[in-house]
Amino acid sequence: MRNADQLYINGEWTPPVDGTVQELTDPATGHVNGRMVLGSGADVDRAVRAAREAFGAFSATTVAERIELLEAIGAEYARRAEDMAQAVTAELGSPISLSRTLHVPAAQPQFHHAAQALGRMELVDRRGTTWVRREPIGVCALITPWNYPALQPAGKVASALAAGCTVVLKPAQAGPYSALLLAEILDAAGVPAGVFNLVLGRGSVVGDVLNAHPDIDMISFTGSGPVAEGVSAAAAPTAKRVLTELGGKSPQIILPDADLDVAVETAVLYGLGNSGQTCGAASRTLVPRERLDAFLDALTVRVAGLKVGDPQAEDTFMGPVVSASQWDTVQGYIRKGIDAGARLVTGGPGKPDLPGPLKDGHFVRPTVFADVTNDMAIAREEIFGPVLSVIAYDTVEDAIRIANDSPFGLCGYVTSTNPARARAVAERMRTGYVLINDADFDFNTSWGGYKQSGNGREWADFGISEYLETKSIVGVTS
Repeated sequence: MRNADQLYINGEWTPPVDGTVQELTDPATGHVNGRMVLGSGADVDRAVRAAREAFGAFSATTVAERIELLEAIGAEYARRAEDMAQAVTAELGSPISLSRTLHVPAAQPQFHHAAQALGRMELVDRRGTTWVRREPIGVCALITPWNYPALQPAGKVASALAAGCTVVLKPAQAGPYSALLLAEILDAAGVPAGVFNLVLGRGSVVGDVLNAHPDIDMISFTGSGPVAEGVSAAAAPTAKRVLTELGGKSPQIILPDADLDVAVETAVLYGLGNSGQTCGAASRTLVPRERLDAFLDALTVRVAGLKVGDPQAEDTFMGPVVSASQWDTVQGYIRKGIDAGARLVTGGPGKPDLPGPLKDGHFVRPTVFADVTNDMAIAREEIFGPVLSVIAYDTVEDAIRIANDSPFGLCGYVTSTNPARARAVAERMRTGYVLINDADFDFNTSWGGYKQSGNGREWADFGISEYLETKSIVGVTS
């Protein structure tokens, strides 16, 4: 049993003003595994006030001082890596092997990458007698989702601190454990009081107050498009900067010359990994019509060999989805796919047959549909579950058209044995991030999307720039 029973405000652990408590459940069993306190508007006011009071001194720190602080945070994070992995597994149901090899290794280096990027950035540009300065924007509200509960807060916090900003973090209501541990890490690393503040709670309470708060200068939000609309509307009266990273329906274009083993592995790792709960998941797989049967045969064998079950078992590939409501959502999309006439290749409705307490967990059968057309709901809407839509195409031009025919543009994947051809196709995809073949994610570059996948960029110098204002001082003679 874990208890998230305090907030972190102005360098101190403190109970919320009214002490409301919510039970939390283990996604793998559906049973209560912890409790968390819920902050209120009064707690937000306390946190924002602390961040505002700390901003003057922290924004005046030197680049060298902030680099030293970021590296200290990264070192402390590394020391707590196993604790963080266990926290992610407890709140998300992520297999412990995935928490150790993806969630934490993606999050921990964010502070080092930010330190390196800050060291390369020119924050003052002299243009004759005009100086152009890039200065921290102010107090920032960071609102993060539950699907990457270690990475998302780490990336946002690292960029904001590198810029010299102070922050209030509001993590997802479903995932407080990793955020609490992050606060412990920042405290132990010596982050000054008030520079980082953590308020747990409901988005409809804590998030709404942050979005409209007159002393918040910027909001960085990751989540769904409909919620982002409310964030932007609430921020508009005070002209806050709003950075959003939203949904995706990312295509994998398998070119005619592709190695099918690489194509299948990309579909499995990037489409079904993390139980499909990834905004950049490769959820639309575009296959040459003449290679469709061979691809489906290979994919079916690979999916059949995936172990779905206990997140604490080292050989588990896929754990549950995060909640009962998310399970219901995914089941609804599987039924929509069937009703629309897509061919169910493997998986389908219901839960896999699992023993003991796992039978009450929120497990989904990894599901593959073929004969999908790009106008079906399963091809156009973000499912956030382990469901792949396979679409056949006739020409590469057709594949590029289908890939770009989406309201989203977050991520894309290209599989080919010809590097030049793969790059040429990648350049024509209307997405903010493209992986070629089995390349690993690069967390030291930019992350963000086109179209309804959001605006702005995160990570490294791209992320730091979002937290900076530009000032021109004209007539400088000394």
